[in-house]
Amino acid sequence: MNIDLTDTTSSQINAALVKARRASGSPAIGMVLTLVIVTDEGNHYDALKAAGEASKEHPSRILVVVRRPGRSPRDRAMARLDAEVRMGPDGGAGETILLRLHGELASHSYSVVLPLLLPDAPVVVWWPEDAPDNPSKDLLGTLAQRRITDASATEDPVATLGLRSETYAPGDTDLAWTRTTPWRSVLAAALDQKHTKIESAQVEGEEYNPSTELLALWLAERLRVPVERVFSEGPGITAVRMATADGEICLDRQHGSLAELAVPGQPDRHVALHRRNTAELIAEELRRLDPDEAYERAVRFGVDRIHGVRPGAADGDGSGSGSGSGPGGASGAGTGTAEAGAGAEGKPAKRAARGGRNGSKAASS
Repeated sequence: MNIDLTDTTSSQINAALVKARRASGSPAIGMVLTLVIVTDEGNHYDALKAAGEASKEHPSRILVVVRRPGRSPRDRAMARLDAEVRMGPDGGAGETILLRLHGELASHSYSVVLPLLLPDAPVVVWWPEDAPDNPSKDLLGTLAQRRITDASATEDPVATLGLRSETYAPGDTDLAWTRTTPWRSVLAAALDQKHTKIESAQVEGEEYNPSTELLALWLAERLRVPVERVFSEGPGITAVRMATADGEICLDRQHGSLAELAVPGQPDRHVALHRRNTAELIAEELRRLDPDEAYERAVRFGVDRIHGVRPGAADGDGSGSGSGSGPGGASGAGTGTAEAGAGAEGKPAKRAARGGRNGSKAASS
């Protein structure tokens, strides 16, 4: 059931919701949260489709905020709210309200969204693209227990990770981190099976892939060993290698869906590591609304402490390119490691396993 409202108000939208519920024969509200999607006209369809799929696991009220400030002075001076209320199969497992904020009203989305939130229910705000520099200080972000961004949708994903580390607040997360969950889970399980000291690690993936950077940061922060960042053709993350006294632990995915796990003293085995779609990522993020401490530690470790190296580059020839945006830039292909600090001799592998299990609870690359 769809109800179109032109030049409307928040109170009229609430009245339309009650009318739609009665017409569909479901006056009771069984939704668990409000998901606010802040996007534009060109991207709202894909975002709404992903949120609708995720609502099958997490019934929710979905508010899609589309800002249309206008181009001409006359359009920018006007203020109009158009809305579309969707209920039933068109609205996923809950309610969907598409809000188009025209003119001056585009700068006051907070006042429009606030009356439409579910009472006594958590709020999640998701920016598929063009997220604010500091999501927790954004007016809509202040309403939310969970704020979701996506560094991979920016022009400079690595620099964006540096910005996220500076502006992190409890409740912030990023879909680039969510994409690493299967990798972290498999690596933690491998370390549970092989109790040995990790001497160094190497993460291989696409050059401008923020998930690869975050996985390298996670390993460097948890293991406190040198971590090398190697660029590959992708897609996404392609391999993780950890050097131990007993040999190399290797998780290698070259074809995008099936990876091979090699652990010293054990037979090689295949692991499913397919690249998940946005709906699966959002559904994972909505499973937990508490602060993601594993993500906080990883992103705050400092992306400028990871240096990249291209395969085949000769040691010391200066051809390594730094993947960080801070002062820890490139220092040659022979030095493509994460600074591990005083604990560089390595911690017991079980520590990394514990970190992996914690990270897996949070929000695929």
